Amino acid sequence: MKRIALWVTIALSVMTFSCTKENTENMAENNETALEVLKTRRAIRSYESRIPEKELIDKVLEAGTYAPTGMGMQSPVIVAVTNPELRDRLSKMNAEIMGRDTDPFYGAPVVLVVLADKDIPTYLYDGSLVMGNLMNAAHAVGLGSCWIHRAKEVFETEEGKAMLKEWGIEGNYEGIGNCILGYPVGGQPEPKARKADYIRYVE
Repeated sequence: MKRIALWVTIALSVMTFSCTKENTENMAENNETALEVLKTRRAIRSYESRIPEKELIDKVLEAGTYAPTGMGMQSPVIVAVTNPELRDRLSKMNAEIMGRDTDPFYGAPVVLVVLADKDIPTYLYDGSLVMGNLMNAAHAVGLGSCWIHRAKEVFETEEGKAMLKEWGIEGNYEGIGNCILGYPVGGQPEPKARKADYIRYVE
């Protein structure tokens, strides 16, 4: 009996070691994949008209909600605009601020509007981190994205304020950015070379 118990203990130890090693290897592989996503994401400025599947949009949105925020206060909110008429309305408002008659959303069918509560001291940083998560997550699931500015100015207009009220967003919110989303036309743009003095060690 003692010999059987010893062999069982050894077998369990080997299995535990094998599982631990496999888990460690899988984790390392996943970490490398995550780093590759961060390095290969690019701003996309040409999109197919088809709207991405809702499950993909939901994955991107969920990633946005896990962005770090000051003191964990979660000051931002994300409004996912998939309605074509509303999307075009936002595009027109954004273009008017630029003084142009073009589509600042580059034909992307989905706009994720990020707003943040100005009563929270870190609101601007919080919202910016959400934007970063959204864009990286979009690339991870095979979608293109780009940060489009002027959300602040759009939602400072009377029309923009009325829009927020229609959406049930009340409070001291400021537009941080528009994350456009969709299937990219063509491949990923080549990255520019990183500047030589980007990183500076102080040891």
